[in-house]
Amino acid sequence: MSSALAPIQAVYDLTLQPIGFLSWLGASVSWLDLLGAFRLAVVLRQLREGTHKEYIRTADGDSSGRPGKDRAPPEHRGRVRDIATTLVMVYGGEAVIGPWLGFQPSFLVDGVIPMTFLAAHALVELLPSVPDATLAMEAFTAVLDAFTRAMLLCDFIPKIVTRHISPAVSESPWTLLLTALITANAGPFFTFSFSLLQPTPVSLTTPPELLPYGWTSTDLWIAPLVSGLYATLTHAQPFFAELHTLLFTFFSPLGLAHMSYPSMGKDPIVENATVAVVDPDTARAVCVLIMATAFVTRTVKNFGPRVLWDTPSSVATAQEHVKEKHTKLVQRTHGGKKTKTQ
Repeated sequence: MSSALAPIQAVYDLTLQPIGFLSWLGASVSWLDLLGAFRLAVVLRQLREGTHKEYIRTADGDSSGRPGKDRAPPEHRGRVRDIATTLVMVYGGEAVIGPWLGFQPSFLVDGVIPMTFLAAHALVELLPSVPDATLAMEAFTAVLDAFTRAMLLCDFIPKIVTRHISPAVSESPWTLLLTALITANAGPFFTFSFSLLQPTPVSLTTPPELLPYGWTSTDLWIAPLVSGLYATLTHAQPFFAELHTLLFTFFSPLGLAHMSYPSMGKDPIVENATVAVVDPDTARAVCVLIMATAFVTRTVKNFGPRVLWDTPSSVATAQEHVKEKHTKLVQRTHGGKKTKTQ
């Protein structure tokens, strides 16, 4: 397993190096930070433009939407709204969980990374256009998402929980898993709840996670799963150390569980044997591999041939699936003519 994870660790060794000319200016920004910032900026622009096109299309009386007289005209977008959207996406989770765990969110301590995301946003907005999401492009960026997400779920979250001054918090597996869930998902949750990416005025709406099939969203369950796996391999808390021992049979063939004999002399006492801790870099690489597999699978479901999947793969595809069935039913019943319900 270690040899299979070597390329992942090599990528981290390369991309976590500070960028030279920015370091000279006193800004500690790694290549991974920069790639993640541009990735988010492109995705947000794709979503804004996509929702705007869809809004205009349905407002014009398309069979899948309502007539134009029922739709308000698109609101002229302000730059401040787009900037706020970027910051909410990135730091919404920290802003929520920080007061409960008693730590200062990173954007209050250091402005380098927030400015990096805003600079990436500004540069992407200057482009005449951004490419549409395709299977090939999204499959590549899904791997990038796995690398950037692992930094949050494996480095940031376990540290702020296990270093808490209260043992009731630092040793609580529930706190660790809940922190991962909230920190990774609160930003998108607020972004969609307040319709920040829509071409309409800011308003409350049901976020995708609370819609039908919302519980199947990969981003929702992957966060606590990965943080829990990392904590299990690294023995971040006593509970996860015991869990690593209980799952020894599962992890051992993968090279992620080795017996350690703390009292070993020439004749080791088997009763004193414990499962050795996996080093953090290897554990993080395992998490990257799992997330990359999950994200690429989601990409293939969303952008690959529909014949491969006979069930909705996400909230977006579920809604399109229902909308498509409704449209076909209306067309069969009314000969393709629009009705008041459309």
